[in-house]
Amino acid sequence: MSDSLSATTVMIEGADGDDIEAYLATPDSRENRGGVVVIHHMPGYDRGSKEIVRRFATIGYDAICPNLYWRDAPGASPDDAAAAGRANGGVPDKRLIGDVSGAVTFLRELPANNGKVGTIGYCSGGRQSVLAATAVDIDAAVDCYGAFVTGTPPEGHPLQVSNLVDRIADIRCPILGLFGNDDKYPSAEQVDEFEQLLKDNGKTYEFHRYDDAGHAFFSVERPSYRPEAAKDGWAQIETFFGARLAV
Repeated sequence: MSDSLSATTVMIEGADGDDIEAYLATPDSRENRGGVVVIHHMPGYDRGSKEIVRRFATIGYDAICPNLYWRDAPGASPDDAAAAGRANGGVPDKRLIGDVSGAVTFLRELPANNGKVGTIGYCSGGRQSVLAATAVDIDAAVDCYGAFVTGTPPEGHPLQVSNLVDRIADIRCPILGLFGNDDKYPSAEQVDEFEQLLKDNGKTYEFHRYDDAGHAFFSVERPSYRPEAAKDGWAQIETFFGARLAV
């Protein structure tokens, strides 16, 4: 593990052959390693998301975050792009699958990649990480408090998506879920439903739930940040990916 890394903006091929922007960080090492696709939260392709990409590089992975709002507002600020994305009801599932698949392919083509790639997502990205696990060739997926894997968005909610109940049987890889017990979306009952579906379909998974934590407990710049939950969550992520993305 080293803090020496390189980070840059790249263009990758996403859904329907579109070129989209992505943020890439790689360790300054020639050792073979796995890769991680970071799926950003609803607020978008922002500084916090890029910091997570760099953190994975310091842990020892090639990491990339595709800008899921690139088509909605190319070149716009994260806030403006996120607003455009919300106005469109969020990222369509088919497009998300194509963009994540393109990011996975990009990582696997890097010289040091060992062929193993996982996904991780936060908030809406948590749901999208699970969605990717149903349709993309990946080795592990992490869901950080992803809303509407089960349940449905309330009327007026900016994220206009269906749940993934009918897709759980298609999950192709182990799932790690990290949830706050005080969260509303997903609620404790919705997490229970997700867990039961994984059990019923014979999927490999592990869930960790945190008291006194709600939505976005990883977000260091928000009042929702919970240091102890985030610290343990990061430890679980490192262990989970370490067991599945190693050489």
